[in-house]
Amino acid sequence: MIRIEPITLENADLFRVVRLRALRESPTAFGSTYARESAFDDAEWVRRIERFSGQQGIGFLAMDHAELCGMAGALIEPCNQAQLVSMWTAPEYRQQGVGRLLVDAVLAWAVSHGLQLVRLMVTSCNEPAMRFYDSLGFACTGRIEPYPNDAALVEWEMARRID
Repeated sequence: MIRIEPITLENADLFRVVRLRALRESPTAFGSTYARESAFDDAEWVRRIERFSGQQGIGFLAMDHAELCGMAGALIEPCNQAQLVSMWTAPEYRQQGVGRLLVDAVLAWAVSHGLQLVRLMVTSCNEPAMRFYDSLGFACTGRIEPYPNDAALVEWEMARRID
């Protein structure tokens, strides 16, 4: 059974493991790189976890018993909005509802903070992710940005209103 738990200082090692695995497995899904983040010291990992403390942001891990199978986070932005960040599901858990559980946890947190919109950026080469977000009620806004790690790619913004 999959359980979703908040990222905290107590599970910092698990967060580091899943984040680095995600960066290695899906390099074009993130604005950062494995090389950059694998060099972080403990203090930087603590700062990242503190961003996900629940006040200005939240982070979640998906666990299948002791197996890490995904992560997602959100950061509060101006105008009652949040940015969905760090979304990743382990390949062996895709198409099994783990991603939906993670996004649902982020959306529930956003509702509890009175937010009205959740936005995200998805790399133009990631059609499966775009279909996944579309199935959850996210839609392309028309805004695009250059992808920071590869000039040949762009990121598309998708958003979902929270009712």
